[in-house]
Amino acid sequence: MRFKLTLNRTTKQRMLPMDYQYYISAWIYNVIGKADKEFARFLHDKGYGNSETKLYKLFCFSRLNFGKPVLWKEKKLFEIKLHDITLMISFDVQEAASHFIQGLFMEQEFYLGDKFNGIDFRVSSVEALPKPAFESTMHYRLQTPWVVSYKTESNKYPQYLSPDNERFNQLSVKHLAEKYKNIHGKDISPGQISFYPESQYKRSGFVMKPGTPEETRVIGNLFDFKLTAPLEIHQMIWNAGVSEKSSSGFGWCEVMRPVRVRST
Repeated sequence: MRFKLTLNRTTKQRMLPMDYQYYISAWIYNVIGKADKEFARFLHDKGYGNSETKLYKLFCFSRLNFGKPVLWKEKKLFEIKLHDITLMISFDVQEAASHFIQGLFMEQEFYLGDKFNGIDFRVSSVEALPKPAFESTMHYRLQTPWVVSYKTESNKYPQYLSPDNERFNQLSVKHLAEKYKNIHGKDISPGQISFYPESQYKRSGFVMKPGTPEETRVIGNLFDFKLTAPLEIHQMIWNAGVSEKSSSGFGWCEVMRPVRVRST
C-alpha cells in the first residue's frame, strides 16, 4: 500500500543534507517501532494470524518532492524554499491496515537531518493512493536506485553491479524471489521472473549512516525496465520496492505506461 505524506516546515530552517534518505529511514523505523506491538494486535484481531507481525523491512519510500531547491554542492546541502513538501511511503501489508497506518503517521512531528543541518516537519496529511491493475508484464521507471550487490571472501566491501553486468539479471531475479518468500512465506521460482532494461542506466547512490564510523556509500542504478512475473511479485515491488535495501529508500519505481487503477 502506498501513501502520500504532506510535510509542513514548522520552523525557519531550510538546509537539508543531500544524503537525507538515511534520516527518513531512521524516522520511519522510529514511528513503526513504537507501534509494532499495536500493529501485531491489529493483525490478530483482523484474523491475519501471526504470519505478519512486523512492519520492519516491509517498506520503501520515494525521494522528497521539494521542487527546485538551491544546491550547495560543496557543503552537500539542499536549501528548501517550499513550506510544504511531499513524501511517498509504501508498506507490503494487508489493505485493511490502511487506516491504521494513516493514523500512525498523521500529525507526527520530527526533525530531519544531522546535528548541524536539518528541518523540523509536521505531517499534515496522509493520503492512501490507488494501486495499478497489475498485469504479468509491466513497464517501470526507477525513481531511486536499484541496488544489486554481492560479496566474496576476497572483497571486504560489497561489489555493486550495473545492469550491463551479466550477474545483475541473475542476482536481481533471485533477490525478488527470496524477498517474496521472506515476506510472504511462499515460493516463487526465479525462472518465473524475467527482467529487461529499456533505457541507458545512470549510476546513483546514497551515503548511509553519514558522519559515523559505519558511514558507507551504497551504489545503485536508475533506468527504465520491463518486468514479467507473477502478479504477486508486481504487487510486492509496488509495496516494498524492487531493490536490496528498500527500507533505506532504494528501488522505488513508478509504472511508466497508463494502466487501470484499483481503489484501495
